Amino acid sequence: MKKILVWGLYTRVSHVLLMVMMLAVFLTPEVKRLLTLHVALGYTLALLFLFRILWGFMDVKYSKFKDFNFSLRDLKEYMFSIFGNKKEHIGHNPASSYAIIAMIVLTFLAVITGALTYGVKEGMGIFSFMNHTMFRDMKLFKEVHEFFSNVLMAVIFAHIAGVLLDKFLHKSRALESMVDGYKMGNEEGVKLTLVQKAFGVVAISLSLFAFVYMLVAPNSLLIADGNVKMDYAKENPAFYKECISCHTLYPPFLLPQKSWVSMMDTLQNHFGDDASLDAATTESIKAFLVKNSAETSTKESSLRILASLDKEKTYLAITETPFWKNRHKEIDKAVFKRADIGKPSNCKACHDNIENGLLNNRDIKPI
Repeated sequence: MKKILVWGLYTRVSHVLLMVMMLAVFLTPEVKRLLTLHVALGYTLALLFLFRILWGFMDVKYSKFKDFNFSLRDLKEYMFSIFGNKKEHIGHNPASSYAIIAMIVLTFLAVITGALTYGVKEGMGIFSFMNHTMFRDMKLFKEVHEFFSNVLMAVIFAHIAGVLLDKFLHKSRALESMVDGYKMGNEEGVKLTLVQKAFGVVAISLSLFAFVYMLVAPNSLLIADGNVKMDYAKENPAFYKECISCHTLYPPFLLPQKSWVSMMDTLQNHFGDDASLDAATTESIKAFLVKNSAETSTKESSLRILASLDKEKTYLAITETPFWKNRHKEIDKAVFKRADIGKPSNCKACHDNIENGLLNNRDIKPI
């Protein structure tokens, strides 16, 4: 028995990248500010696995799919021998052969459903156009995405458990080999051609470039914002002029029709001020607000606001809605009293493009 090279440098580097990015992608989905990072990680994982598929068809010993063991009989024998005398496999054992294929398939399914969720729910990315037609089904897309992600996580944990069992029960070099590339055997080790080495360099370089590019170029195709930037001054000059002169120009989709009607009908007592307008201007603004209220919007925030409301109540302030309170509950009240913010209703202090009808996570200023 001698030390032989089983995993080349590209295999080991890509394996490390996959591990790190898998961990990161599982830790970021619930943090809204990290959504762009989460999406970039997902696409990069898909790209890394795409290169892994190509690598599997190249004539690289132990890494090519032809060297995988998909025998169900061998898999059964392998599984029953986990805690006994197990046959040593130089390349992929039957369990890891199936695990790798499962991880590749599940990653692509998770990324595809994630991209759909990103488009339907957030109105962003290559499927942003679906936000206007299927946004009310956003929960379904998210649940399917989470299902594939959770199954993928289970397969990864099983794979890691298998490696650790090999290491501590059978004193295998499976774990160490992913660091130095070597295992013990009597066969000839891996010998990479110049083309194969070049492929590895290109694959890693392109994957890392794609990841960084998505983070620094938010308008790139895969993560671009599909939401239209509104010019309210053109959409309704009266709404723009009368509202922005006193406070943040709140997009109509942040409150339901009932709220806007009630607000416009009581302008003589508009949060303690007399904001009365002539009848024609009042009706023009009211009609515009009703036409573009939360009920007519395809934005996630609108749907969540509507879902949070007590149907028996009329909310005259966005900051009174349960959705707003829940979304901002972790922000210290002292923050809203800062000189650069002043009060909770000063939305534009933190949301850069709110006066253009955009409420994207990437537009939130650090506080």
